[in-house]
Amino acid sequence: MTATSTISKKICLVGDFGVGKTSLIRRFLDRQFSDEYLSTVGVKISRKLVELSFSNQQQAQEVQLIIWDIEGSHKFKTVAPSYLQGAKGAVIVGDVTRKETLDHLAEHIQNFLAINPQSYIIIALNKSDLIEAEYLDKFRQSYFSNEKNSVLATYLTSAKTGNNVDEIFQILAQSLIE
Repeated sequence: MTATSTISKKICLVGDFGVGKTSLIRRFLDRQFSDEYLSTVGVKISRKLVELSFSNQQQAQEVQLIIWDIEGSHKFKTVAPSYLQGAKGAVIVGDVTRKETLDHLAEHIQNFLAINPQSYIIIALNKSDLIEAEYLDKFRQSYFSNEKNSVLATYLTSAKTGNNVDEIFQILAQSLIE
């Protein structure tokens, strides 16, 4: 399969500080993980080319994801809307080991959709490798949201193990061009 054209789409990673947004991006882009915490200041923009193939098409479609890693601190919330502008999708990230970050998911979804009402969202419940397996499905069901059909899915992710990291970006990329 050869790609016919490349489409660029802006997506944002949104969530409280320390939930693993930067680690998810690093795992997706570089296949790496570090336990070292590096706080994002403002926004960090990365790019990755994703190739998607559809059963009804002869050729693959390339999507250039322009990934905006947005700082998660409370003082940054007043500036964040300008960074969210023009995004076609978002990964809203919570940390399964910190309930308060999960309680803020709905607020992050509403804030994102207020600026980008026609966008798609994936919820990533990150750091799932730190929770007992029998509790994981309960977490996923508890925090599944269906905000006007904008939320495509909720995934248990781990930037450390790579669990579901590629999937969240692939599903989001695919929905952006369908």
